[in-house]
Amino acid sequence: MSKRRISVVWLAAVITASALTSGSAGAQVQERTIRWGHLNNTDHPVSKGVQKFTELVAAKSGGKLKVREYPANQLGSEMQQQSALRAGTQEMQSPATTSLVGIVKDYGLIDFPFIVSTPQQADALLDGPLGAALLAKLPEKGLVGLGYWDLGFRNVTNSRRAVTKGEDLDGIKIRVIPNPVYLETFKAFNANPVPMSFSELYSALETRTVDGQENPFSVILSNKFYEVQKYLSVTNHTYSTNIILISKIFWDKLSKEEQAILQDAANEARAYQRKVSREAAAAAIGELKAKGMEINEIAPAELARMRDKTKPIAAKFSADYDQEIVKLFNSELEKIYARKD
Repeated sequence: MSKRRISVVWLAAVITASALTSGSAGAQVQERTIRWGHLNNTDHPVSKGVQKFTELVAAKSGGKLKVREYPANQLGSEMQQQSALRAGTQEMQSPATTSLVGIVKDYGLIDFPFIVSTPQQADALLDGPLGAALLAKLPEKGLVGLGYWDLGFRNVTNSRRAVTKGEDLDGIKIRVIPNPVYLETFKAFNANPVPMSFSELYSALETRTVDGQENPFSVILSNKFYEVQKYLSVTNHTYSTNIILISKIFWDKLSKEEQAILQDAANEARAYQRKVSREAAAAAIGELKAKGMEINEIAPAELARMRDKTKPIAAKFSADYDQEIVKLFNSELEKIYARKD
C-alpha cells in the first residue's frame, strides 16, 4: 500500500474515532426534566436556591437538564414527596432534615435543642464528617443526598403571650413537626405540642386549633403567620437545615457526567442559598415588626435555663441511635465549641 494510501486510511480512522468519541460524550448528558418539590413559597430563600441550582444545571449541561420547580406543597407534603422520591415518581425535593427521622432516625441528632448557637457552627457540623456520615445512610433507603442548605434558627410564635422564659410555654398548644425530638422538647416546658403537616398550619392558627408554632423568621414572614399570630419570641431553640434529596432510582439512571453536574450545582448553589437565607432572616425581623408582631428577645440567663431543661433529651434519644454516629456527633461538637471563630 502506498504512503499516500496509508495516510488517507489513517486520517479516516482518526476522524471516525473522533466522531465516535464526540458522540459518546454527547450521549452522556441526555435531555431530562427534573421535578423539584418543596413546601416553601417562591419568595422564600429555599426557592431562591432552587432557582440558582436550575440556572447552574442548565449552564453545565448545555440546556439538556431542565429543573422544574413545584413550590408550596404542589406535589404534596414533605412526607408524601419523600415517598414519591423513594418510588421513583418524583426526582428531587428539599425538605427539612426533620422529615427524614422516620427512615434514618439518626437525623434526629440535628434536631437536638440548643446544640449550636451560630450559623457558622451549624455549617461546620453539617459540612463535616457528621453530615457526610448521615448522607451515607440514605442510599439504602432509596434516596441520595447532595448536601445541606440553610433554613435557619427556629423561634416560637403564639397568640396568647410573649415567651420570656421556659415557664411561659406552659399550657400553650403549639404545632410542631411530626418528629419525636420536637415533641419531647416542648413537653419539657409543659407545652402541649401537636404534630401537624405544614400545609395545615395556617388554617389551624387562624381557627385557634393551635395557639402557636415554631419556625425560622423567613418562614413566618413568607407564610404570613403575622396575620394570625401576635407574639414572636426569639428562642433560637433549634437550627434547621434543608437537605437536597434526589431519588436513587432516578440517580442510578444518570450517567457519571450527569451526576457530577447535579452534585456540582448543589455545592455551588449552597453558598448562594445560605447567604440569601441569612440576609432574609435578618430583614424579616424588621418586616414582621412592621406587620404588627410583638417581638421579644430572651435574656441570656433564661436561655441558659431553657438549655439546661432540655439536656436530658439528648441523652434519651442518643441511646437509640447508631452509637458510632453519636460518638462522631459529640466529637464534632467538641471541636466546634473549641473553635475561636
